[in-house]
Amino acid sequence: MKTKRIAAITMARNDEFFLSRWIKYYGEQLGDENLYVILDGTDQKIPKNVGGAHIIKMPHTDMSRRAGDKYRIGKINNMAHDLFRSGYDLVIGCDSDEFLIVDPDTKKTLAEYLSELNIHTTVSGLGLDVGQNIKYEKELNKNKPMLTQRGFALLSTRYTKPVVLARPARWGSGFHQVKGHNFHIDNNLYLLHFGAVDMQMLVTKATKRGPDWVNHLQRRGNGTINAVTNKTAHTEKYIGAARIMQRIFRPIYAIYKPGMLGIKWVVRIPERFVNSGI
Repeated sequence: MKTKRIAAITMARNDEFFLSRWIKYYGEQLGDENLYVILDGTDQKIPKNVGGAHIIKMPHTDMSRRAGDKYRIGKINNMAHDLFRSGYDLVIGCDSDEFLIVDPDTKKTLAEYLSELNIHTTVSGLGLDVGQNIKYEKELNKNKPMLTQRGFALLSTRYTKPVVLARPARWGSGFHQVKGHNFHIDNNLYLLHFGAVDMQMLVTKATKRGPDWVNHLQRRGNGTINAVTNKTAHTEKYIGAARIMQRIFRPIYAIYKPGMLGIKWVVRIPERFVNSGI
């Protein structure tokens, strides 16, 4: 089967650590010439490994979080529509700390696997919110792949996102839904979110925002890190069970989003996922 033309888009600000890894991963999977990065601010540094990726700098405007989310997803939706018009078959949209992987057991690259799927409008990977288990895992070594250092994740409906589009449609803020369309969770796709991959990174980020943020983090901790540290870690069969639940259940307030009846399972990340190189 012919490999489809697939583009990937993200938008980032002050996020060089994750952005450089986003470019490396999706560049290896899709070709860096198919990556489109919007930098929020003309002052933003371009990652050293940008290669042939397309970089677009936009002036930064201070906004509330909600307004900023709407502004960013509007820019990304417009770009996605332009990419479809230019001849792309599929467009992936996600944050720079999110990585869509195909199960290594398939023996296929992400591009090969997506090219074989019959996607009507969108497809999702099951969301795995990766966090640092404080009891067992040290501070992240930024020179090594993250999945060689982290082995636990919270099964999260929040990160079961419809990040792949097969035709022009409009993502909602944060890529959490495609407006007017249901989601379809594939058996072999996973969306790994690394926002809570390291507590020290969160403390450093909070320090830049002010002492109140640091105090809040010290008092409350981080939800994902607290969960993977303190909850029992389940086996891979819980991943399959979560996928079934998210296919069936919907929150009353959001019929186009997955639900799990409030259940929060922590799982061990399958060891074979290390082969993704993230």
